Amino acid sequence: MKQPRAGLTVVDHPLVQHKLSLMRDRITSTAEFRRLLREISLLLAYEATRDLPLESTEIETPLERGSFPLISGKKLCLVSILRAGNGILDGMIDLLPSARIGHIGIYREPRTLQAVEYYLKLPDDLAERDVILVDPMLATGNSAVAAISRLVELKARSIKFVCLVAAPEGVDTVLGIFPEVAIVAAALDRCLDAHGYILPDLGDAGDRLFGTR
Repeated sequence: MKQPRAGLTVVDHPLVQHKLSLMRDRITSTAEFRRLLREISLLLAYEATRDLPLESTEIETPLERGSFPLISGKKLCLVSILRAGNGILDGMIDLLPSARIGHIGIYREPRTLQAVEYYLKLPDDLAERDVILVDPMLATGNSAVAAISRLVELKARSIKFVCLVAAPEGVDTVLGIFPEVAIVAAALDRCLDAHGYILPDLGDAGDRLFGTR
């Protein structure tokens, strides 16, 4: 696990890096891309939940009664930035089946690269929940900032942002506005190009996930 800058954690586990490299390959099929995304998302969820609080609970084993740690509160909410965020959501639900689920529909306007919200559905008790916001790519950071702004407006108890690939520019944008939001990524790539795409990246995650163009 690397921390190349304050607020950003890059998960450098060999399994994460291996699966991400396979996802980058342009010849990887839609089915394989989907499977890899689900697997790597579970591993990212493991890292993103590392600091969940524990409390001692009395449990009777087959041999004796004792005090053992269980997660305290269990007030988690997974929020997907549509549409590609749903690919990460699937893997995280495998690990966190009792978490509440929310969706924020945002698209990046091609000319200005600004985020435009078109859908919002979140739990009513967001103020009582720790939110893990998911989107495969953190490029300019505009979509992430728009989504985080919504969650802050609704008083989410805490917010983490989880992605596959981040650009330095996007990380700086998010942490410059929301320094309290922790970012967990599988990779910090080199830079953005003139069109706001991450280099070297893995292509349009939504298109590769759903088999569209």
